[in-house]
Amino acid sequence: MIGIYVLRSIARNVKNSLIILLLIAVISFLFFLGNSVVGRADRELRGAYVDSLTADIVIQKKTGTSMNLFGANVPVIDNRFTIPVLSAYDEVTRIVQDEAGVEGFTSQVSVNAFLTTGEHYNRPVLAVGVEAKTYFELFPGIILDQGGIIEEGKSGVMIPRERAAAIEKENGAAPKIGDPLTFTSGGKIGFKIRALPLLGIFHYRNPGQFMNEIVLMDSQTARVLSSIQVATSDADASDEAVGLLDSAANPDDIDSLFGLSDGGSGAESGEEGFTAADLQAFFSSERAPDGEQVDETRGDWNFILIRAAKGRSVYALLASLNKKLAAYGAAAVTWREAAGQSAIMLLLLQSLFNAGVFLVSVAGILVVVNILLIAVFRRTREIGTLRAIGAGDSYIRVMILSENISLSAAAGFAGIGAGSWLFGVLNRMSIAIRNDLLANLLGGPVLVLEFMPTVALATLAVAVVLGAAASIVPVEKAVRIDPVTAVRQG
Repeated sequence: MIGIYVLRSIARNVKNSLIILLLIAVISFLFFLGNSVVGRADRELRGAYVDSLTADIVIQKKTGTSMNLFGANVPVIDNRFTIPVLSAYDEVTRIVQDEAGVEGFTSQVSVNAFLTTGEHYNRPVLAVGVEAKTYFELFPGIILDQGGIIEEGKSGVMIPRERAAAIEKENGAAPKIGDPLTFTSGGKIGFKIRALPLLGIFHYRNPGQFMNEIVLMDSQTARVLSSIQVATSDADASDEAVGLLDSAANPDDIDSLFGLSDGGSGAESGEEGFTAADLQAFFSSERAPDGEQVDETRGDWNFILIRAAKGRSVYALLASLNKKLAAYGAAAVTWREAAGQSAIMLLLLQSLFNAGVFLVSVAGILVVVNILLIAVFRRTREIGTLRAIGAGDSYIRVMILSENISLSAAAGFAGIGAGSWLFGVLNRMSIAIRNDLLANLLGGPVLVLEFMPTVALATLAVAVVLGAAASIVPVEKAVRIDPVTAVRQG
Protein backbone atom coordinates (compact mmCIF):
# COMPACT_ATOMS: atom_id res chain seq x y z
CA MET A 1 0.00 0.00 0.00
CA ILE A 2 2.69 2.47 1.02
CA GLY A 3 4.72 1.57 -2.08
CA ILE A 4 1.89 2.61 -4.39
CA TYR A 5 1.42 5.82 -2.46
CA VAL A 6 5.15 6.59 -2.70
CA LEU A 7 5.10 6.15 -6.50
CA ARG A 8 2.06 8.40 -6.82
CA SER A 9 3.71 11.08 -4.67
CA ILE A 10 6.86 10.99 -6.84
CA ALA A 11 4.72 11.23 -10.00
CA ARG A 12 2.74 14.20 -8.63
CA ASN A 13 5.99 16.08 -7.89
CA VAL A 14 7.84 15.31 -11.11
CA LYS A 15 9.79 18.58 -11.24
CA ASN A 16 11.21 18.32 -7.72
CA SER A 17 11.81 14.59 -8.16
CA LEU A 18 13.82 15.14 -11.34
CA ILE A 19 15.99 17.80 -9.73
CA ILE A 20 16.78 15.53 -6.77
CA LEU A 21 17.40 12.60 -9.13
CA LEU A 22 19.79 14.64 -11.29
CA LEU A 23 21.81 16.05 -8.38
CA ILE A 24 22.39 12.70 -6.71
CA ALA A 25 23.03 10.99 -10.07
CA VAL A 26 25.82 13.48 -10.86
CA ILE A 27 27.44 12.91 -7.46
CA SER A 28 27.12 9.14 -7.92
CA PHE A 29 28.63 9.34 -11.40
CA LEU A 30 31.67 11.27 -10.16
CA PHE A 31 32.17 8.91 -7.23
CA PHE A 32 31.85 5.81 -9.40
CA LEU A 33 34.10 7.12 -12.16
CA GLY A 34 36.92 8.35 -9.94
CA ASN A 35 36.98 5.39 -7.59
CA SER A 36 36.82 2.92 -10.46
CA VAL A 37 39.92 4.45 -12.06
CA VAL A 38 41.86 4.85 -8.79
CA GLY A 39 40.62 1.50 -7.48
CA ARG A 40 41.84 -0.34 -10.58
CA ALA A 41 45.19 1.44 -10.38
CA ASP A 42 45.50 0.45 -6.72
CA ARG A 43 44.61 -3.16 -7.54
CA GLU A 44 47.22 -3.30 -10.31
CA LEU A 45 49.84 -1.73 -8.06
CA ARG A 46 49.06 -4.09 -5.22
CA GLY A 47 49.24 -7.10 -7.53
CA ALA A 48 52.58 -5.94 -8.90
CA TYR A 49 54.22 -5.50 -5.52
CA VAL A 50 52.64 -8.38 -3.59
CA ASP A 51 53.38 -10.96 -6.31
CA SER A 52 56.90 -9.77 -7.10
CA LEU A 53 58.52 -7.65 -4.40
CA THR A 54 56.86 -6.98 -1.03
CA ALA A 55 54.47 -9.90 -0.35
CA ASP A 56 51.54 -9.01 1.94
CA ILE A 57 53.47 -7.99 5.05
CA VAL A 58 57.04 -6.82 5.68
CA ILE A 59 58.80 -7.06 9.04
CA GLN A 60 61.51 -4.48 9.65
CA LYS A 61 63.38 -2.86 12.51
CA LYS A 62 61.13 -0.46 14.38
CA THR A 63 62.28 3.11 13.80
CA GLY A 64 60.82 6.57 14.05
CA THR A 65 60.91 6.90 10.26
CA SER A 66 58.54 5.31 7.78
CA MET A 67 60.68 3.28 5.38
CA ASN A 68 60.27 1.11 2.32
CA LEU A 69 62.43 -1.74 1.03
CA PHE A 70 65.09 0.66 -0.32
CA GLY A 71 65.05 3.72 1.92
CA ALA A 72 62.91 6.27 3.73
CA ASN A 73 59.41 7.23 2.62
CA VAL A 74 60.23 10.85 3.49
CA PRO A 75 62.01 12.32 0.42
CA VAL A 76 63.83 15.03 2.37
CA ILE A 77 65.86 12.48 4.39
CA ASP A 78 65.95 9.58 1.93
CA ASN A 79 69.49 10.31 0.66
CA ARG A 80 70.88 10.27 4.21
CA PHE A 81 68.86 7.30 5.44
CA THR A 82 70.52 3.95 6.15
CA ILE A 83 68.29 0.87 6.28
CA PRO A 84 68.82 -0.72 9.70
CA VAL A 85 69.48 -4.39 10.34
CA LEU A 86 66.47 -6.34 11.66
CA SER A 87 66.91 -6.90 15.39
CA ALA A 88 66.76 -10.38 16.93
CA TYR A 89 66.37 -12.06 13.56
CA ASP A 90 66.28 -15.62 14.92
CA GLU A 91 63.59 -14.83 17.50
CA VAL A 92 61.51 -12.90 14.93
CA THR A 93 61.78 -15.80 12.49
CA ARG A 94 60.47 -18.20 15.13
CA ILE A 95 57.49 -15.90 15.73
CA VAL A 96 56.69 -15.90 12.01
CA GLN A 97 57.05 -19.68 11.77
CA ASP A 98 54.65 -20.22 14.67
CA GLU A 99 52.07 -17.66 13.49
CA ALA A 100 48.85 -19.14 12.11
CA GLY A 101 47.86 -17.85 8.70
CA VAL A 102 51.37 -17.47 7.27
CA GLU A 103 51.62 -19.24 3.91
CA GLY A 104 55.31 -18.53 3.38
CA PHE A 105 58.08 -16.05 4.09
CA THR A 106 61.58 -15.08 2.98
CA SER A 107 64.30 -12.63 3.96
CA GLN A 108 66.23 -9.99 2.05
CA VAL A 109 69.03 -7.45 2.26
CA SER A 110 68.65 -4.17 0.37
CA VAL A 111 71.43 -1.95 -0.95
CA ASN A 112 71.86 0.95 -3.36
CA ALA A 113 74.83 0.49 -5.66
CA PHE A 114 76.28 1.33 -9.09
CA LEU A 115 76.36 -1.29 -11.81
CA THR A 116 79.25 -1.12 -14.28
CA THR A 117 79.69 -3.37 -17.29
CA GLY A 118 81.43 -2.93 -20.63
CA GLU A 119 82.98 0.34 -21.66
CA HIS A 120 80.04 2.70 -21.29
CA TYR A 121 77.39 1.37 -18.93
CA ASN A 122 77.48 2.76 -15.39
CA ARG A 123 74.11 3.23 -13.71
CA PRO A 124 72.63 3.21 -10.18
CA VAL A 125 70.64 0.13 -9.21
CA LEU A 126 68.46 -1.06 -6.37
CA ALA A 127 69.98 -4.40 -5.37
CA VAL A 128 68.11 -7.10 -3.45
CA GLY A 129 70.12 -9.77 -1.66
CA VAL A 130 67.76 -12.75 -1.65
CA GLU A 131 67.37 -15.84 0.47
CA ALA A 132 67.74 -18.17 -2.50
CA LYS A 133 65.89 -21.22 -1.16
CA THR A 134 62.64 -19.31 -0.42
CA TYR A 135 62.61 -16.05 -2.40
CA PHE A 136 61.53 -17.32 -5.81
CA GLU A 137 58.89 -19.62 -4.35
CA LEU A 138 57.29 -16.66 -2.57
CA PHE A 139 57.19 -14.43 -5.68
CA PRO A 140 55.50 -16.06 -8.69
CA GLY A 141 55.53 -12.70 -10.47
CA ILE A 142 59.23 -13.10 -11.32
CA ILE A 143 59.44 -14.75 -14.76
CA LEU A 144 62.82 -16.13 -15.93
CA ASP A 145 63.70 -15.36 -19.57
CA GLN A 146 67.30 -16.61 -19.85
CA GLY A 147 69.79 -18.50 -17.71
CA GLY A 148 68.97 -19.64 -14.20
CA ILE A 149 68.11 -18.33 -10.76
CA ILE A 150 70.34 -17.61 -7.77
CA GLU A 151 71.26 -20.74 -5.86
CA GLU A 152 72.02 -21.04 -2.18
CA GLY A 153 75.70 -20.66 -1.36
CA LYS A 154 76.67 -19.39 -4.82
CA SER A 155 77.46 -15.84 -5.90
CA GLY A 156 75.69 -14.29 -8.85
CA VAL A 157 73.24 -11.69 -10.08
CA MET A 158 70.01 -11.55 -12.09
CA ILE A 159 68.90 -8.48 -14.02
CA PRO A 160 65.55 -7.47 -15.59
CA ARG A 161 65.32 -7.69 -19.37
CA GLU A 162 64.75 -3.92 -19.53
CA ARG A 163 68.16 -3.37 -17.95
CA ALA A 164 69.69 -5.94 -20.30
CA ALA A 165 68.26 -3.95 -23.22
CA ALA A 166 69.71 -0.72 -21.77
CA ILE A 167 73.14 -2.35 -21.43
CA GLU A 168 72.95 -3.52 -25.05
CA LYS A 169 72.04 0.00 -26.17
CA GLU A 170 74.94 1.59 -24.28
CA ASN A 171 77.64 -0.98 -25.05
CA GLY A 172 76.49 -2.19 -28.45
CA ALA A 173 76.35 -5.81 -27.29
CA ALA A 174 73.80 -7.70 -25.25
CA PRO A 175 74.97 -9.09 -21.89
CA LYS A 176 75.47 -12.85 -21.91
CA ILE A 177 74.95 -15.39 -19.17
CA GLY A 178 78.24 -15.71 -17.31
CA ASP A 179 79.44 -12.16 -18.10
CA PRO A 180 80.90 -10.34 -15.07
CA LEU A 181 78.95 -7.36 -13.73
CA THR A 182 80.70 -5.00 -11.31
CA PHE A 183 78.85 -3.41 -8.38
CA THR A 184 80.17 -0.49 -6.34
CA SER A 185 78.78 1.01 -3.16
CA GLY A 186 80.06 3.53 -0.65
CA GLY A 187 79.41 4.31 2.99
CA LYS A 188 80.90 5.36 6.29
CA ILE A 189 83.36 2.48 6.32
CA GLY A 190 84.61 2.91 2.78
CA PHE A 191 83.89 1.73 -0.75
CA LYS A 192 82.99 -1.81 -1.74
CA ILE A 193 83.53 -3.28 -5.20
CA ARG A 194 82.35 -6.73 -6.21
CA ALA A 195 82.20 -8.52 -9.55
CA LEU A 196 79.43 -11.11 -10.01
CA PRO A 197 78.63 -13.46 -12.89
CA LEU A 198 75.33 -12.86 -14.67
CA LEU A 199 73.14 -15.86 -13.82
CA GLY A 200 69.83 -14.94 -15.41
CA ILE A 201 67.65 -12.36 -17.13
CA PHE A 202 64.03 -12.04 -15.96
CA HIS A 203 60.97 -9.83 -16.12
CA TYR A 204 58.16 -8.99 -13.72
CA ARG A 205 54.70 -10.13 -14.72
CA ASN A 206 53.27 -6.82 -13.46
CA PRO A 207 56.09 -4.31 -13.14
CA GLY A 208 55.64 -1.42 -10.72
CA GLN A 209 56.99 2.09 -11.00
CA PHE A 210 60.67 1.40 -10.21
CA MET A 211 60.80 -2.40 -10.30
CA ASN A 212 62.74 -2.50 -13.57
CA GLU A 213 65.60 -0.78 -11.72
CA ILE A 214 65.97 -3.71 -9.32
CA VAL A 215 68.63 -6.41 -9.61
CA LEU A 216 68.68 -9.64 -7.60
CA MET A 217 71.91 -10.97 -6.13
CA ASP A 218 73.12 -13.43 -3.53
CA SER A 219 72.65 -12.22 0.02
CA GLN A 220 76.33 -12.46 0.97
CA THR A 221 77.39 -9.98 -1.70
CA ALA A 222 74.53 -7.65 -0.77
CA ARG A 223 75.72 -7.66 2.85
CA VAL A 224 79.21 -6.74 1.73
CA LEU A 225 77.98 -3.88 -0.44
CA SER A 226 75.73 -2.56 2.32
CA SER A 227 78.56 -2.91 4.88
CA ILE A 228 76.52 -5.28 7.03
CA GLN A 229 79.12 -7.99 6.67
CA VAL A 230 82.47 -8.37 4.95
CA ALA A 231 82.33 -11.49 2.81
CA THR A 232 85.10 -13.94 2.13
CA SER A 233 85.55 -16.19 -0.83
CA ASP A 234 87.21 -19.52 -1.40
CA ALA A 235 87.46 -18.93 -5.13
CA ASP A 236 90.85 -19.45 -6.79
CA ALA A 237 92.66 -16.22 -7.52
CA SER A 238 93.50 -15.37 -11.10
CA ASP A 239 97.07 -14.82 -12.31
CA GLU A 240 96.34 -11.12 -12.53
CA ALA A 241 95.11 -11.02 -8.94
CA VAL A 242 98.19 -12.93 -7.77
CA GLY A 243 100.32 -10.35 -9.56
CA LEU A 244 98.55 -7.58 -7.71
CA LEU A 245 99.15 -9.35 -4.41
CA ASP A 246 102.83 -9.68 -5.27
CA SER A 247 102.90 -5.97 -5.98
CA ALA A 248 101.32 -5.30 -2.61
CA ALA A 249 104.21 -7.17 -1.00
CA ASN A 250 106.72 -4.93 -2.81
CA PRO A 251 106.22 -1.17 -2.24
CA ASP A 252 108.24 -0.29 -5.32
CA ASP A 253 105.98 -2.40 -7.55
CA ILE A 254 102.78 -1.00 -6.05
CA ASP A 255 104.08 2.51 -6.72
CA SER A 256 104.45 1.60 -10.39
CA LEU A 257 100.96 0.07 -10.36
CA PHE A 258 99.50 3.51 -9.67
CA GLY A 259 101.75 5.28 -12.12
CA LEU A 260 104.32 6.33 -9.53
CA SER A 261 107.89 5.67 -10.60
CA ASP A 262 111.14 5.88 -8.62
CA GLY A 263 109.22 5.92 -5.36
CA GLY A 264 107.84 9.38 -6.15
CA SER A 265 104.59 10.75 -4.93
CA GLY A 266 103.09 11.51 -8.31
CA ALA A 267 102.90 15.20 -7.49
CA GLU A 268 104.81 17.90 -9.25
CA SER A 269 107.45 19.91 -7.48
CA GLY A 270 106.03 21.98 -4.66
CA GLU A 271 102.69 20.10 -4.58
CA GLU A 272 101.49 17.80 -1.83
CA GLY A 273 101.00 14.21 -2.97
CA PHE A 274 100.53 10.72 -1.58
CA THR A 275 102.40 7.52 -2.04
CA ALA A 276 100.95 4.19 -3.05
CA ALA A 277 101.64 3.07 0.52
CA ASP A 278 99.31 5.82 1.74
CA LEU A 279 96.65 4.64 -0.72
CA GLN A 280 97.09 1.05 0.37
CA ALA A 281 96.76 2.04 4.03
CA PHE A 282 93.57 4.00 3.30
CA PHE A 283 91.77 1.16 1.53
CA SER A 284 92.93 -1.46 4.03
CA SER A 285 91.65 0.45 7.07
CA GLU A 286 87.99 -0.52 7.02
CA ARG A 287 86.69 0.60 10.38
CA ALA A 288 83.11 1.01 11.47
CA PRO A 289 82.03 4.44 12.75
CA ASP A 290 82.63 5.28 16.41
CA GLY A 291 85.24 2.56 16.67
CA GLU A 292 82.81 -0.35 16.18
CA GLN A 293 84.27 -3.40 14.50
CA VAL A 294 82.72 -4.84 11.36
CA ASP A 295 81.28 -8.25 12.14
CA GLU A 296 82.46 -10.59 9.40
CA THR A 297 80.38 -13.61 10.40
CA ARG A 298 76.84 -12.46 11.11
CA GLY A 299 74.15 -13.36 8.58
CA ASP A 300 72.00 -10.29 9.16
CA TRP A 301 68.93 -9.27 7.14
CA ASN A 302 67.03 -6.03 6.68
CA PHE A 303 63.55 -7.46 6.10
CA ILE A 304 61.34 -10.52 6.39
CA LEU A 305 58.62 -10.71 3.72
CA ILE A 306 55.43 -12.64 4.51
CA ARG A 307 52.61 -13.97 2.35
CA ALA A 308 49.30 -14.44 4.15
CA ALA A 309 47.40 -17.69 3.68
CA LYS A 310 44.20 -17.59 1.64
CA GLY A 311 41.25 -16.67 3.78
CA ARG A 312 43.37 -15.01 6.49
CA SER A 313 42.85 -11.29 6.90
CA VAL A 314 46.10 -9.44 6.25
CA TYR A 315 45.18 -6.77 8.80
CA ALA A 316 44.36 -9.36 11.48
CA LEU A 317 47.69 -11.07 10.80
CA LEU A 318 49.44 -7.69 10.94
CA ALA A 319 47.92 -6.85 14.33
CA SER A 320 48.79 -10.27 15.75
CA LEU A 321 52.41 -10.04 14.61
CA ASN A 322 52.92 -6.52 15.94
CA LYS A 323 51.81 -7.55 19.42
CA LYS A 324 54.48 -10.25 19.47
CA LEU A 325 57.24 -8.26 17.72
CA ALA A 326 57.15 -5.19 19.97
CA ALA A 327 59.46 -6.80 22.54
CA TYR A 328 62.15 -7.38 19.88
CA GLY A 329 62.28 -3.87 18.44
CA ALA A 330 60.64 -4.99 15.19
CA ALA A 331 57.44 -3.94 13.43
CA ALA A 332 55.23 -5.39 10.72
CA VAL A 333 53.92 -3.07 7.98
CA THR A 334 51.66 -3.53 4.98
CA TRP A 335 52.79 -3.91 1.39
CA ARG A 336 51.87 -0.28 0.74
CA GLU A 337 54.36 1.20 3.19
CA ALA A 338 57.04 -1.27 2.06
CA ALA A 339 56.43 -0.40 -1.61
CA GLY A 340 57.20 3.25 -0.99
CA GLN A 341 56.04 6.60 -2.20
CA SER A 342 54.16 5.53 -5.34
CA ALA A 343 51.75 3.29 -3.40
CA ILE A 344 51.32 5.84 -0.62
CA MET A 345 50.71 8.64 -3.11
CA LEU A 346 48.02 6.60 -4.85
CA LEU A 347 46.20 6.13 -1.54
CA LEU A 348 46.55 9.85 -0.88
CA LEU A 349 45.17 10.60 -4.35
CA GLN A 350 42.13 8.43 -3.68
CA SER A 351 41.60 10.12 -0.31
CA LEU A 352 41.85 13.60 -1.83
CA PHE A 353 39.44 12.68 -4.62
CA ASN A 354 36.87 11.34 -2.17
CA ALA A 355 37.33 14.43 0.00
CA GLY A 356 36.41 16.52 -3.07
CA VAL A 357 33.37 14.31 -3.73
CA PHE A 358 32.38 14.74 -0.08
CA LEU A 359 32.43 18.53 -0.44
CA VAL A 360 30.32 18.30 -3.58
CA SER A 361 27.97 15.95 -1.72
CA VAL A 362 27.52 18.45 1.12
CA ALA A 363 26.55 21.13 -1.36
CA GLY A 364 24.19 18.69 -3.06
CA ILE A 365 22.56 17.70 0.24
CA LEU A 366 21.88 21.35 1.08
CA VAL A 367 20.14 21.83 -2.27
CA VAL A 368 18.12 18.63 -1.83
CA VAL A 369 17.12 19.63 1.73
CA ASN A 370 15.74 22.95 0.46
CA ILE A 371 13.81 21.22 -2.32
CA LEU A 372 12.32 18.69 0.09
CA LEU A 373 11.36 21.38 2.61
CA ILE A 374 9.49 23.25 -0.11
CA ALA A 375 7.81 19.98 -1.13
CA VAL A 376 6.74 19.33 2.50
CA PHE A 377 5.24 22.81 2.84
CA ARG A 378 3.33 22.30 -0.38
CA ARG A 379 1.99 19.00 0.93
CA THR A 380 0.85 20.41 4.28
CA ARG A 381 -2.84 19.65 3.58
CA GLU A 382 -2.06 16.14 2.34
CA ILE A 383 0.09 15.30 5.38
CA GLY A 384 -2.43 16.91 7.76
CA THR A 385 -5.24 14.85 6.27
CA LEU A 386 -3.26 11.65 6.68
CA ARG A 387 -2.58 12.50 10.31
CA ALA A 388 -6.27 13.38 10.85
CA ILE A 389 -7.40 9.92 9.71
CA GLY A 390 -4.95 8.19 12.03
CA ALA A 391 -1.49 8.16 10.38
CA GLY A 392 1.15 8.32 13.12
CA ASP A 393 4.60 9.90 13.14
CA SER A 394 6.27 6.65 12.11
CA TYR A 395 4.02 6.32 9.06
CA ILE A 396 4.82 9.88 7.93
CA ARG A 397 8.54 9.28 8.44
CA VAL A 398 8.52 6.01 6.51
CA MET A 399 6.50 7.58 3.69
CA ILE A 400 8.82 10.53 3.10
CA LEU A 401 11.97 8.50 3.67
CA SER A 402 10.75 5.86 1.21
CA GLU A 403 10.15 8.53 -1.44
CA ASN A 404 13.57 10.08 -1.05
CA ILE A 405 15.50 6.82 -0.72
CA SER A 406 13.73 5.46 -3.82
CA LEU A 407 14.79 8.55 -5.76
CA SER A 408 18.34 8.29 -4.38
CA ALA A 409 18.65 4.61 -5.29
CA ALA A 410 17.40 5.34 -8.80
CA ALA A 411 19.94 8.18 -9.04
CA GLY A 412 22.69 5.83 -7.87
CA PHE A 413 21.83 3.28 -10.55
CA ALA A 414 21.74 6.11 -13.12
CA GLY A 415 25.22 7.30 -12.09
CA ILE A 416 26.60 3.75 -12.25
CA GLY A 417 24.97 3.19 -15.63
CA ALA A 418 26.36 6.45 -17.04
CA GLY A 419 29.83 5.58 -15.77
CA SER A 420 29.71 2.08 -17.27
CA TRP A 421 28.58 3.50 -20.60
CA LEU A 422 31.47 5.98 -20.56
CA PHE A 423 33.91 3.14 -19.81
CA GLY A 424 32.70 1.33 -22.90
CA VAL A 425 33.11 4.43 -25.07
CA LEU A 426 36.66 5.10 -23.82
CA ASN A 427 37.68 1.45 -24.21
CA ARG A 428 36.53 1.42 -27.83
CA MET A 429 38.66 4.51 -28.50
CA SER A 430 41.85 2.59 -27.53
CA ILE A 431 43.50 5.65 -25.97
CA ALA A 432 47.30 5.26 -25.72
CA ILE A 433 48.96 6.07 -22.38
CA ARG A 434 52.28 7.82 -22.98
CA ASN A 435 53.34 8.17 -19.36
CA ASP A 436 55.15 5.06 -18.06
CA LEU A 437 53.93 5.55 -14.49
CA LEU A 438 50.29 5.82 -15.57
CA ALA A 439 50.73 2.85 -17.90
CA ASN A 440 52.03 0.73 -15.02
CA LEU A 441 49.25 1.88 -12.72
CA LEU A 442 46.49 1.23 -15.26
CA GLY A 443 47.83 -2.13 -16.36
CA GLY A 444 49.18 -1.39 -19.84
CA PRO A 445 49.99 1.19 -22.54
CA VAL A 446 46.34 1.35 -23.69
CA LEU A 447 43.58 2.74 -21.47
CA VAL A 448 41.20 -0.02 -20.40
CA LEU A 449 38.57 0.78 -17.78
CA GLU A 450 36.43 -1.91 -16.22
CA PHE A 451 33.32 -2.27 -14.10
CA MET A 452 34.24 -2.97 -10.47
CA PRO A 453 31.34 -4.49 -8.46
CA THR A 454 32.72 -3.30 -5.11
CA VAL A 455 32.88 0.31 -6.34
CA ALA A 456 29.35 0.01 -7.80
CA LEU A 457 27.98 -1.19 -4.45
CA ALA A 458 29.83 1.61 -2.64
CA THR A 459 28.37 4.13 -5.11
CA LEU A 460 24.83 2.85 -4.52
CA ALA A 461 25.37 3.02 -0.76
CA VAL A 462 26.65 6.60 -1.02
CA ALA A 463 23.59 7.61 -3.06
CA VAL A 464 21.17 6.09 -0.54
CA VAL A 465 23.02 7.68 2.40
CA LEU A 466 22.87 11.08 0.67
CA GLY A 467 19.10 10.73 0.18
CA ALA A 468 18.55 9.63 3.77
CA ALA A 469 20.73 12.44 5.16
CA ALA A 470 18.90 15.03 3.09
CA SER A 471 15.56 13.73 4.42
CA ILE A 472 16.24 14.22 8.14
CA VAL A 473 15.18 17.86 8.44
CA PRO A 474 12.16 17.66 6.06
CA VAL A 475 10.87 14.54 7.84
CA GLU A 476 10.99 16.25 11.23
CA LYS A 477 9.14 19.24 9.78
CA ALA A 478 6.48 16.93 8.35
CA VAL A 479 5.74 15.08 11.61
CA ARG A 480 5.25 18.39 13.43
CA ILE A 481 2.42 19.49 11.16
CA ASP A 482 -0.78 19.91 13.22
CA PRO A 483 -3.70 18.10 11.50
CA VAL A 484 -6.36 20.72 12.42
CA THR A 485 -4.17 23.63 11.28
CA ALA A 486 -3.25 21.81 8.07
CA VAL A 487 -6.91 21.13 7.19
CA ARG A 488 -7.89 24.76 7.91
CA GLN A 489 -5.02 26.03 5.69
CA GLY A 490 -6.12 23.70 2.91
